[in-house]
Amino acid sequence: MEGTVFTPSLEGMKHVKSDRGELLTKPFLDVCKHVLPILDKFGAAMTVVKSDIGGNISRLESQYSANTSKFNYLFSFVQAEVETKTAKSSSSCTNALLWLTRAMDFLVELFRNLHDHQDWSMTQACTDSYAKTLKKWHGWLASSSFTVAIKLAPDRKKFMELIGGGNGDLDPDMEKFCTTFSPMLHEIHKFLAGVGLDGMKAS
Repeated sequence: MEGTVFTPSLEGMKHVKSDRGELLTKPFLDVCKHVLPILDKFGAAMTVVKSDIGGNISRLESQYSANTSKFNYLFSFVQAEVETKTAKSSSSCTNALLWLTRAMDFLVELFRNLHDHQDWSMTQACTDSYAKTLKKWHGWLASSSFTVAIKLAPDRKKFMELIGGGNGDLDPDMEKFCTTFSPMLHEIHKFLAGVGLDGMKAS
C-alpha cells in the first residue's frame, strides 16, 4: 500500500468541507472510519474506544441514510434535534456526534504525544491524552475501565512497527493528521457549545 496508515484519513479530510466551508456529514464520518484500522493495532487496549466510535458512526450514518439531503451537513443533526428538544437524549445523534468528536480528540492528542514525545512510553502517551480529553467527561467506572485497558496497550516500539514505523513518511503524516483534523473537531465543539450541548457527561 502506498502512503501510511494515515493516508486514507488525510485524503478524506480534503473533502470534509463544502465550497462554503461547511462540514459535510458523509466525508467526516468516512474520515472517522479510516481511523478504526489504526485502532486495531492497539489490540485489546482500544476495544472499548473502537466500539464506541463504531456505534456513534453507525447511529449518525443510519440517520443520514434516512434523509441524505436533510442531513448532508454535519450540524443539521443537531439543529433538527434542538428543534424537537431531543438533542439531550442519550440515544440522540447530537450525543453520538459529541462522543465521536471527543473520542477523536483523544486520538489526535495521543498521536500528537507519540509524535512530540519520542521518549514517552505508550502508557504515558495514552494516560496523558486521556487526562486532557475524555477523563473529565467520564464517570468513575469508565475512568477505571480505561486505566485497566491502557495496561494492555502494546509497547511503543512494537506499536510504531505495527503502523509502519519503518516508513519515513509516518512522522510527517502523523503530525499532519493532528494539525488538519484538530481544527475540524474544534469547530464541532464550538457549534455544540453555541447551542449549550458541549458539556454533556456520560449518563
